[in-house]
Amino acid sequence: MKGYVEFEFDLPGALLTRLIEVLDALEAAPLNTASLLTIPEEQGVYQLLLDDRVVYIGKTDAEAGLHKRLSRHARKIMHRVGLDPTRVSFKTVRIFVFTAMDLESDLIRHYGGVKALDWNGSGFGSNDPGRERDTTKVDPKNYDAKFPIDIDREIAFAIETSEAAASALARLKEALPYTFRYQGKGGGGRKPHIDMELTGLSALSGPITPRKAIQHIVSALPIGWQATALPGYIILYKEAPRDYPQAEVIATSTIAS
Repeated sequence: MKGYVEFEFDLPGALLTRLIEVLDALEAAPLNTASLLTIPEEQGVYQLLLDDRVVYIGKTDAEAGLHKRLSRHARKIMHRVGLDPTRVSFKTVRIFVFTAMDLESDLIRHYGGVKALDWNGSGFGSNDPGRERDTTKVDPKNYDAKFPIDIDREIAFAIETSEAAASALARLKEALPYTFRYQGKGGGGRKPHIDMELTGLSALSGPITPRKAIQHIVSALPIGWQATALPGYIILYKEAPRDYPQAEVIATSTIAS
């Protein structure tokens, strides 16, 4: 037909091609606080590299931009057995027109799929799995199975004389670079359990390990409390004795209330 032609531009394909070029040319930076200071809280995509090999690809969402996402990941790689945080670096690209296109999936496919990216699909990007998953066996290929939490590495933490167990547990939860979930007043509620509110602790100077801090706190609680280290997080419930797969009991309370 004279004077007429149809033209369809493959915008997603063109964007993906250019994005890959930008990522491949970009120099990686260490995944640490100093590097993340200059990363804005904007929308985009990013890569994590272990020993210069891409192991994870992610994207931002409405809840967390680039800075928050990468900060969470930086925190998650701290205090892991067999994983030196200095081995991990990142590349990130802010995308000014962040469309609904599934760039994350497209990038994952380009770099070999989930099977080629060790941390995608391995639970690395997950938050606390919740109480119902505590008894689930962790796949040996899972991030937490490969790099379990290190509860014997010292942290900047101490306990003051007569501090309530509830206060010490809340501070410890904040200090740990992995999930520490403990029973509240309503089972899973945020208000502290009455045992924790009424239990005063003796002083414990720091720095100390998470294991020692938890053992110190639990030893003062009424009978029945058990702290358990799972591959990726720690739980504390009034349930002793109880066994969990792939777990280590850190402490149980023996004081009669």
